Amino acid sequence: MIVTIDGPAGAGKSTVTRLLAEQLGFGFLDTGAMYRAVTWAALNRGIDLKDQEKLAEIAREIEIRFDDERVLVNGHDVTREIRSPEVTRSIVFAADTIAVRAHMVELQRQIAATGNYVCEGRDQGTVAFPDAACKIFLTATSHSRAMRRLAQMEQVGAFGDYQQIVDEQNRRDQQDLNRPVGRLQKAADAVEFDTDDLSIEEVVSALLVIVKSRLDSRDNSS
Repeated sequence: MIVTIDGPAGAGKSTVTRLLAEQLGFGFLDTGAMYRAVTWAALNRGIDLKDQEKLAEIAREIEIRFDDERVLVNGHDVTREIRSPEVTRSIVFAADTIAVRAHMVELQRQIAATGNYVCEGRDQGTVAFPDAACKIFLTATSHSRAMRRLAQMEQVGAFGDYQQIVDEQNRRDQQDLNRPVGRLQKAADAVEFDTDDLSIEEVVSALLVIVKSRLDSRDNSS
């Protein structure tokens, strides 16, 4: 079974998806980290991010692997590096490169084909897994999303400016909504869930109810 969780940056997708996967006994697929990994590798090699051919080459060459909460690129732990402000500002280049997205989606499908997964991103329910059994679209206010981003950065020893994060968030929202491929949009059959004023635990509990109801419906119809 595939559960997709999509939504804008800072809506709490990664943390919620990881905990939801644990509760369900499913695998967790952080697709945003995959694009961040490609971006980090390109920056690390000094590649011109506007060179889509080079970006696609890097995406195909590197090995991206998940080890619990760690993200590895060619065996190197980049969990902290891929959350840097520089990577965040630059990820749009990889995300908008058609060949990169095609390769990432193929990798995502290969991973998810090995078992039950909860997959998070912005195009999981629309592009990567349009036939997913359960689709959820998370939303949150700009303020809540910025505060979560600050907390996320502090957890890995990085620090940011609130207003700068809000500005970057708004810019990314526009990019994500208008990008040529894999743009942010709610799937027609997705359940929209507002995470404002809710703790992570409350969000996970509510989503568990949604997912289990879909599981029950699927079992009853089979």
